[in-house]
Amino acid sequence: MSALRTLRQLTSASSRVLATRQISMAAVSRGALRRVVVSVPTASRAFSVSARRFGEGTTDIALSQKLQEELNYEKEANAEQAGTPDFLKAFLEQGVWELQDTLGQDEVTLTRKFGNENLRLMFSIADIEAEEEDFETDEAPKEEEAEAEEENEPLHSYPIRASLSITKTTVPGCLNVDMVCQEGHFIVDNISYYKDATLGTDLTAEADWKRRGLYIGPQFDTLDVAVQEEFERYLQERGVNEHVALFIPEYAEFKEQKEYVKWLTNVKSFVDQ
Repeated sequence: MSALRTLRQLTSASSRVLATRQISMAAVSRGALRRVVVSVPTASRAFSVSARRFGEGTTDIALSQKLQEELNYEKEANAEQAGTPDFLKAFLEQGVWELQDTLGQDEVTLTRKFGNENLRLMFSIADIEAEEEDFETDEAPKEEEAEAEEENEPLHSYPIRASLSITKTTVPGCLNVDMVCQEGHFIVDNISYYKDATLGTDLTAEADWKRRGLYIGPQFDTLDVAVQEEFERYLQERGVNEHVALFIPEYAEFKEQKEYVKWLTNVKSFVDQ
């Protein structure tokens, strides 16, 4: 979600607080009036038979209108991003990694072959959504962003977790690398080895449960420095490099925006039925 929308949400929240106080005082006044006028007839029958739109709720129309306003705003604010953005075209034209992205899911997968190896690199847009919530309550990132612009550093400073699995067609086993992608670099957390390649690559709950009881290897930064350096060269040679580390947060933002617009459309459609 854009920073402009966040500002509008904060403004709307302040308006709601003021409106709530006004309603509470009005309720007190109405309560006092009822104590004075006791025998006022009600119009319950007229209310119960009044026609309603969008199901049975009395708030459906107002909610639908607000959702449409937000949808219009997002489409206008991101009109220039319609179609395939240039950064995505350039990444795919290199022909190194294949992109697998399903609308409605928060995980994105990059795959490629390297010799007799199959590489799968996965990341999620859930990290960018959590980071946006932190930015709303912290003014420091704005100053850091301004400094990054002056120094021509990448603006995507928030961390995004990524998981790399490497399997071979000639031998069993799987190597899993847990990393954090931040500021154009991959920071390795740990490297795990599984004798069963299926156990290392399967995304089911059963496989995840089995992996929990296995030794996942030491923290990467506790390894000998020379071993760390060789592992980093190993990953670089397989295309897990700065170029991909810059692509991941940029694509995460692009996908998050698409998912939010689709969410608005789906929710409004449901409310309108």
